[in-house]
Amino acid sequence: MGLFADAVAEQKGANTVWERWIQMMDMGGKSKAGPSINLQSAFRVSAALACMREISQGLAQVPFKVMQDYQEGGLSRKRAVREHPAYKVLAVQPNSWQTPFEFMETMGLHASLGNAYAFKTFYRGQIAEVFVLDPSRVRVKQEEDWSLSYFVRGTSGDEKPVPASSIWHLRGPSWSGFMGLDLLNLAREALGLSVALEESAAGLHSNGVRPSGVYSVSGSLNPDQHSKLVAWLKKEAVASPHSPMVLDRDAKWISTAMTSVDAQHKEMRDQQTEEVCRFFGVLPSIIGYTGDKANTYASAEVMENAHKVRTLGRWYKRVQDSANLNILTDKDRESGHYTKFISNALMASSAKDRIEFLSRALGSGGSPAFMSPDEVRALEDLDPMGGEAAKLPPRVAAKPEPQNQP
Repeated sequence: MGLFADAVAEQKGANTVWERWIQMMDMGGKSKAGPSINLQSAFRVSAALACMREISQGLAQVPFKVMQDYQEGGLSRKRAVREHPAYKVLAVQPNSWQTPFEFMETMGLHASLGNAYAFKTFYRGQIAEVFVLDPSRVRVKQEEDWSLSYFVRGTSGDEKPVPASSIWHLRGPSWSGFMGLDLLNLAREALGLSVALEESAAGLHSNGVRPSGVYSVSGSLNPDQHSKLVAWLKKEAVASPHSPMVLDRDAKWISTAMTSVDAQHKEMRDQQTEEVCRFFGVLPSIIGYTGDKANTYASAEVMENAHKVRTLGRWYKRVQDSANLNILTDKDRESGHYTKFISNALMASSAKDRIEFLSRALGSGGSPAFMSPDEVRALEDLDPMGGEAAKLPPRVAAKPEPQNQP
């Protein structure tokens, strides 16, 4: 079986992308908190998995197309190049078993941890398909002449060289310039402490949830008295759980509500959620963590817009630049082709704010226009109309305020 066939067989052997990753039992490294951190243990940290999903699904939910800038009638235009082979690969069908969403989700999932790889196949010199490779089976070496060599380990365990021209390498933030930073290694202590805290809380429940209080009486109870007292407590608790209890035999109710140790445990778990989010560059509120403060609609909208710009916007730029270099050819780029996430609707703020901005850009409200109708259309990925639409609109005087009649 050839190298590519091995890689494809490995992909088809897993039921889902998530199962394939969870089955990958990397040895990982032991954290100071105790737990060893590998893919399986990292996925058990809900904050880490949520951040990875926000990045990967944020990339996958937006159409990714091949576009072209060109001149027509003296106007600059842009269009989606549906006849381009790369358009089919990125926007229609990457390979025989993945949808564009699934392919980009997997690439984003891998890249969020440092590096993602896809194997490219060609037909008559044109790209035909792309197949996601398991990052744990890919080794990258920088040669003396600064070129990169790629080696892929197939299902048989044999490692074979693969031409760099057949690999799409999508890197996360990089120090070396040719390999993305290993996030699992960098965040080992934060993830290890998160796992340890989770296991500590689970251990408490595995031994039986702590009761809300203790009913203490003076003296000792014989078995019959103990049974009657337990039955009475159960009856009273069910019949009137919020009513005050009348106690006899010099009895006392000792509450075992949350202690300072419990509060500290919760505070540490909250801190680790924030720490994990910092490693991934995702705002905590985006994964559902708000701390002790409830989000208002206004604050949630602000955080959502910040996520689109500070997290997704940067990933869109990273993937676009990488695809331009690895999926398109020199000839494509010279003729004005480029890849683009069609994210205007997603990246826009509220519809009301966007309409207000575009209206002011066209001179609404008496302020001078600073954009032409065609420039506004370009922001919405619409072709220009030309003619008067290519010019700045004349300034329109603001309507005078109505005067109150005496």
